[in-house]
Amino acid sequence: MPDVRLASPQGKWILLTTVLGSSMALLDSTVVNVALPRIGRDLDADLAALQWTVNAYMLTLAGLILLGGSLGDRYGRRKVFVIGVLWFAAASLLCGLAPNAGVLVAARALQGIGGALLTPGSLALIQASFHPDDRGRAVGLWSGFGGVGAAVGPFVGGWLVDGPGWRWVFLLNVPLALLCVPVALRHVPESRDGRAHGRFDVLGAGLGALALALVTYALIEARTASLAVVLSAVAGLAAAVAFVYVEKRRPDPMMPLDIFGSRQFTAVNLVTLCVYAAFGGFFFLAALQLQVVVGYSALAAGTALLPTTVLMLLLSARSGELGERIGPRIPLTVGPLLCAAGMLLMLRVGPGASYAADVLPALLVLGLGMVTLVAPLTATVLGSVDTARAGLASGINNAAARAAGLIAVAALPLVAGMGEEAYRSPGAFDDAFGRAMGVCAGVLVVGALVAFATVRRPGPDCRKPECRTHGAVAVPPWEGQRGRTGLSTRDGDAGASGG
Repeated sequence: MPDVRLASPQGKWILLTTVLGSSMALLDSTVVNVALPRIGRDLDADLAALQWTVNAYMLTLAGLILLGGSLGDRYGRRKVFVIGVLWFAAASLLCGLAPNAGVLVAARALQGIGGALLTPGSLALIQASFHPDDRGRAVGLWSGFGGVGAAVGPFVGGWLVDGPGWRWVFLLNVPLALLCVPVALRHVPESRDGRAHGRFDVLGAGLGALALALVTYALIEARTASLAVVLSAVAGLAAAVAFVYVEKRRPDPMMPLDIFGSRQFTAVNLVTLCVYAAFGGFFFLAALQLQVVVGYSALAAGTALLPTTVLMLLLSARSGELGERIGPRIPLTVGPLLCAAGMLLMLRVGPGASYAADVLPALLVLGLGMVTLVAPLTATVLGSVDTARAGLASGINNAAARAAGLIAVAALPLVAGMGEEAYRSPGAFDDAFGRAMGVCAGVLVVGALVAFATVRRPGPDCRKPECRTHGAVAVPPWEGQRGRTGLSTRDGDAGASGG
């Protein structure tokens, strides 16, 4: 049984290690969008290259994150976590030194692999190391520090872009890793899941990632209407079908398809796809809109987007309590509708827009919608399957949200009619941004209708700190998984972080 106490020196070192590790991935997911206009200008990159700068990272992270958690359970959570941190730092260094957009995109894909190794390990190390009496408080502190990191991330990113330059958005990870790794090796105990056995589902992970990659390529390059685009789309769909076939046939699949036999679980994942597709598209385009059209600096744009994260950090626990009392149906219906209203209010954000009169009201409404839906969504995912599969269910939900954001960043500029040079023209970008916000609002309304029509059973009593305190908006928090079957972490043997 883990016996490290939070008040002990070792306990504080473990907490510091996990916060540093998760902060690396979290900061990258929140600050890169702010840097995109400067990256495009410095590297002479078109809009497709900027899309790939975001999506290359999300692609490998979403495709391999479930496999990364299984590797930690089998070979040692500290070992895989440390490898992930070093890998992430090396890829970040390559990002910071990239001479052109092609190298940057390749380095971002490598970053995603490192993120898939380190992200599941941060909470897993806490769950596996601390005494049960201190575990809840340790997770609460970890989650709280993560929320603070999410809140300051865009501010720090904007300051770096306007100051020493966008390359430092990536180079900052190197000193963080150099601090994190020695502390982890010296103070964090190793842990494994003795029940983890059998072969890894490498084929399933590869097919899933390949399907996402091919579909993403087809969407981003669809403007060319070339034979390569058509072939990529067809091959992507074929890879997706093959993924389903493999997962159905394997004795130890990465994503057991029978979990979707729960109507509630399937419904809430459909809501997740709608909600996080809209969020992914919004945060990709909003940072560009504020800089390209409104004329904000990178620092001003990053600071301007803070209200959504601050509201999440301050009010998510209360939202969780409300969801426990009234059930998930109302929050999962009202929350997306509020978010849709916030995105429609963003239509007022154009040339000469006032922050107080135009930008802030939209972000406050959007933030309140996020607060309303995120904690109940997480609780409903955990309560929609047997306790023994709660970790697996949450991991799938987390991966689904990442995949939804990935597809949204690829598809939304196409649907909104953005040309490859649109971000260089304030007028053209403003027109396309308005159409994109309408699309995002429509997707959120679809999510609300799905929730209203399908979510019935009252939400569970989710009292875990990682479910009740959530400052990040990129993906839902990850309850954690253990071993190849994704057993729950109620006894603390494992866990994972949602970034």
